Formats: sequence, C-alpha cells, structure tokens
Amino acid sequence: MNHDQIPSHRPETPLLDQINQPSDLRQFSPEQLSAVAAELRHYLLYAAGQSGGHFGANLGVVELTIALHYVLDTPHDRLVWDVGHQAYAHKVLTGRRDQLVTIRGQHGLTAFPTRHESEYDTFGVGHSSTSISAGLGMALAARYQQQPRRVACVIGDGAMTAGMAFEAINDAVQQQADLLVILNDNDMSISASTGGLSRHLAGIWQGKQCILLNEDGQPVVCPRPEWQFKARQPVAPARSNAGSGEDAQSLFTALGFDYFGPVDGHDLTTLIPLLDRLKDRPGPRLLHVYTTKGKGYQPAELDPIGFHAIARQAAASAARLVDMNADQAQAEQPRPRKYSDVFGDWLCQLAQADQHMVAITPAMCEGSGMVRFAREYPERFFDVAIAEQHAVTLAAGMACEGLKPVVAIYSTFLQRAYDQVMHDVSLQNLDVTFGIDRAGLVGEDGPTHAGVFDYAYLRTLPNMLIAAPKDERECWQLLQTAYQHPGPAAVRYPRGTGPGSVLPNDLDTLPIGQAEWLTTASAASPARLAILAFGSMVAPAQQLLRQLVPLLQAQGIGVSLLNMRFIKPLDQAALSSLLRDHGYWVTLEEHALAGGAGSAVNEWLLMQYGRTMPAVLNIGIPDQYVEHAGHSQQLAALKLDAAGLQEQILQWLPLARSSPARSGLTNYQGQPVLREGRAV
Repeated sequence: MNHDQIPSHRPETPLLDQINQPSDLRQFSPEQLSAVAAELRHYLLYAAGQSGGHFGANLGVVELTIALHYVLDTPHDRLVWDVGHQAYAHKVLTGRRDQLVTIRGQHGLTAFPTRHESEYDTFGVGHSSTSISAGLGMALAARYQQQPRRVACVIGDGAMTAGMAFEAINDAVQQQADLLVILNDNDMSISASTGGLSRHLAGIWQGKQCILLNEDGQPVVCPRPEWQFKARQPVAPARSNAGSGEDAQSLFTALGFDYFGPVDGHDLTTLIPLLDRLKDRPGPRLLHVYTTKGKGYQPAELDPIGFHAIARQAAASAARLVDMNADQAQAEQPRPRKYSDVFGDWLCQLAQADQHMVAITPAMCEGSGMVRFAREYPERFFDVAIAEQHAVTLAAGMACEGLKPVVAIYSTFLQRAYDQVMHDVSLQNLDVTFGIDRAGLVGEDGPTHAGVFDYAYLRTLPNMLIAAPKDERECWQLLQTAYQHPGPAAVRYPRGTGPGSVLPNDLDTLPIGQAEWLTTASAASPARLAILAFGSMVAPAQQLLRQLVPLLQAQGIGVSLLNMRFIKPLDQAALSSLLRDHGYWVTLEEHALAGGAGSAVNEWLLMQYGRTMPAVLNIGIPDQYVEHAGHSQQLAALKLDAAGLQEQILQWLPLARSSPARSGLTNYQGQPVLREGRAV
C-alpha cells in the first residue's frame, strides 16, 4: 500500500498490536508477514508525524527488519545496526511500539539504538560505518566463549564508503569469522551516494542475475525477475562488465566474502528463506539487498533527500497557522537564516572572488548548505562520501598545490578525523579552512551528534586558529577571516538559525584575536564583574544583562560583557585590561568545561598572572553526556539559558566576596580566590 499523506490519528494495527517482542512475531506464518509489514509501515508514518525525526530510511527497511527478527533468535543472536537512522521499525518490534511517538523528545526514546534502552540494542550508534567492526567483535567473542550465537550487521551503501567498514571486512576475512553482513543498498546516505563503490553497486543491480542459496545450501546463479529492475543513479561506467553472477560478486569475493544477491529488500518471500539458509552458513558472507528509501510514502520516494528526516507534523501545522494569521508587516520582516545557509552563500560569493577556493564535504552537501555552490561551481565541489578522514587529508593535499580548500563538516564528525587534522594539516601548517557546523548541543539527536568537544581537541594543536561567531553577520566575517589566515583555521557555528542579523555585502575580515566589548562597567563601580561569552552564549548573555545589571548595580557591582570571538588566540590585550579593574570573571560557553574556552582563560591567567588573580567562574557543559531533548530544554536543564545563568552567577558572587581563603591566592582587591565547584 502506498500512502501520500501522514496520518494524524493512530491507525488500526491488529497484527502489530500482538507483537511486544520478536518471539511474538515468530508466531505468525510467513504468509501473514506482508500484512504485518503494511501495518508497521502505516504506524511508522503516524509515529514519525507525531514525533518528527528520521523518516525515509525507516520506511525503507520495514520488510528487512521483519525478516531479520523473524529468522534470527534475537536478542540471543546479535543484530547490529549501522548509524541507526533506520532503527525505528526495530524499536517497534522489540517492545517499544507505544513509546515510539516519544522518540527524540525529552525523556522519550533515543533517536538511535542505545544499549541502556533495550537488550535488543546490541551496540550504541549514531555515527556511520561501525556495524561490521562491532559485529565482528561480538562474533569473535562468541567464538572465544564457545557460545552458539549468530551475528548479523546491517550497513547502508553510504556507510560502506568509509574506510572503517573495509578495515573490518579485511579483518573478518583474516579471522574467518562467522559473520553475516547485510548491505542495505538504497543509493543514498543522507545525500545521494557517490563514488566508485556506488557505481559498482549500480552495475550489480542493473545485471540480469543474482546469487542465491538452494535448499541444499549451495550457491546458485538465478535469473532476476524483470519487475525488480528500476532506474538508479549513478549509472555504472560503460567499461563495467557487471551482469553475470560471477562478475556481480567480484568486489566482495575478491575481498574474501561469500556474496549473495542482489535481491529486492521488500520481497519477504525471497528474503526469509534466503536469510534462513544464510544464518548458519559458516564464514564471512554478505547479502546485498536493494531497498527504496521512503518506501510506501510517495512524497518520500520522490524526494528521499528532503524526507531523510521530518519535523513534528503538529508543530509544523501550528507554525503554518501562525504564518497565515500574521499581519502583513510582520510577514515582510526577514526571517532568521540558518547558519548553514550563511556558510553556503559565503562560499558562493567567495568563489566569485577567488579562483583558488575549492570546497569539500563528507556526504553532507544539503546539511552543510552547499547545494547552491555544488550547482554553480561543480568543478570546485568535492563530495567524498562518508569519509571524514579522507576529506581532511584530501584538503591537505590540495593545499600543498596552492589551492585554498574549505572543508564543511559537522563538529561531531570532525572528531573522526582528528589524527588527520593534527598530522596532515596542523603539523604541516597548511592553509585549510574548516567550517564546523552543528557546534554545541543539537537537541533531539542527542549525545552522539552533539558538537561539544571541538574547542578542547582543536586548541591543543599548534598553528590552529579557532573562532566562534555570536550571530550570522559575524559568522560570515569570521569565515572570511579564517579563509584569509594563511594556515589552519576553524569557525564553529551552531545548528539552526541565528538571532537575525543582516549579512554584509563584502568579504571584509575581522582582526584576529580581538574581542568585542558589548558593555563596559562604570568607572564609578567599586567592584566589577566581567562576563566573557563565546559564540552562541553571547545572545543569552545579552538577555541576562537586562535583569542582572540592575540587581548588581544595587550592590555596587558593575558589569562588562565581552564577545570573545576567538578561542585561539585569546584577546590578551582585553584580558589584561580586565585584570586591572575586574575582580570577578565569568566565562560562558556551549561546550564541555573540560578543556574548553573557560579552561583556556584559566590557563592564560595562571601562566601570566599566577600570583594575583580574579575569582573566576566557568559556566558550560559539565563532565557528562547530555541526553536528547529540545535544544532549549537542554540549555534550561544545564542552566545555560538566561535564567539559569543569572541563578549561577548570583549564587556564586556572594561566595566570592566572603568565602575564607583556602588557596592562599587573592585577587587584585585582596579577596580570596575560590577553589569551590567551577570557580578557579
């Protein structure tokens, strides 16, 4: 059944309602499973409309998920998912059906498989290309422990482009592990799949034959039904001779895997008997299935990129209603722009001015705002697929030859390429600019996607410049500043929209290492507080001051606010100026406190002025992973919104004035330096 609307009311699902665990699913006859799949797909449409979240990939693996849980003895047998974008059906079949409408919401189900959530979630995921390595570890552990346990890994064709997947394949062959890998081939990651592997898989799919197992467990080459053939891009190169069973399996058999397929991933009558015969076959083997992203929902089938994830439908409808009822004047006001769109427009304007600029992304063209650039400058756009390490070293190689590469990458994904940033870019002091998106907390996607460690892991590297903008205009200016800097430079900016500042019309830069004074304490104030805000924390700091300044002025405390702009280098002139007449300092960052921007300030103070220091309060993300919730809910829970900041500062300031000295250090007024909590 194909749907063209997302249901607003829970559909009737009499068969699905009987399934509270996979053992219940196994009570159905094979003939009933198509009806179960139809109900499950309809329910996923409803649940995703209620909660928002990943969409197309989940609709595409309904039959595959049913077949795997039907054939395997989960949870005793281990089923390992890659990335986790496609695990909603898995959650429904493993006891979390009625909770699915809470997914990605505060205190609801996690966006991805998580070990603490269910015994059926065998491995926590969120980043791609980990499933074969993790599954291999489980298979080797079962062998060592002499446990009769099957292990199956599901990996997408996009995730298979990462080197880690092939490292695991190589080792699985070396170990001769009993491991079943299911290659879920839908010609997509988040963007369309690219590269030689995608072309090879396209050639296999366009072939006329497939490799199956007969009832005796022997591989047989079979003709494929004509109805399975469908258009797919990119088309395999003309020189490809894929088509015969032997040719079709060439890549994976050359690596040492037994290859089977390709088969239609929505055809349960083929999937179930084939998986049943493959589950106990020894050694490393790979089943190649083809699925349609967004299967069963026509708009998603036609636009798999746009429907990779969707917003909560109720919220979206409410937003449309507000827009319809807004007065004309309000409707004409410019809306805040996404930082990723600011980055994309900057790229396009820069491309007109500098022929040496090229742009690189590891499979995040749409998410990084590069669609327009890719369309207008295709010869200067390089999508390297899910291969973050390669993306960074590719940029380094280009920089060696006089080009000026810009790497667009999410903060959480740049973590995967840290060695390359260090050895291949920083150590050689190469001119590479990093546009680091999704910096800070990211809301519903949770800790696997939060970008809260980049200050710490980048600022330890020599030669690296690191900046964080307060708004869209400053993001544009800092990107240009980083680009003009003749060495490694990174600009990190948050997910979503900014406060709505107007973009510049030029490519002017800002002075490197120079902060912006937003407010200055009155010279008549007997005591002064300096607030040093980094990046996204400038806006809540400005909001905070509206209430905090009158309260503190009544106590004789003046307040200065600095937009620090640069984490490395810090504005030493501004800090030295503050040191002369501000006895209390507060640093604000949407980043882990350990090793973050506040730590950088503390280090500067200790190295430069170790004998007399101000009392310092570092405010940021404590030493914990922050669970999924709305972004504003996360900030409120951590007391990083304006109200929470005010509470923390007001609780701290009286202690800074009256606490007995425990460290022996005093500030410039002779008052003790705190060694309590987050104060230094």
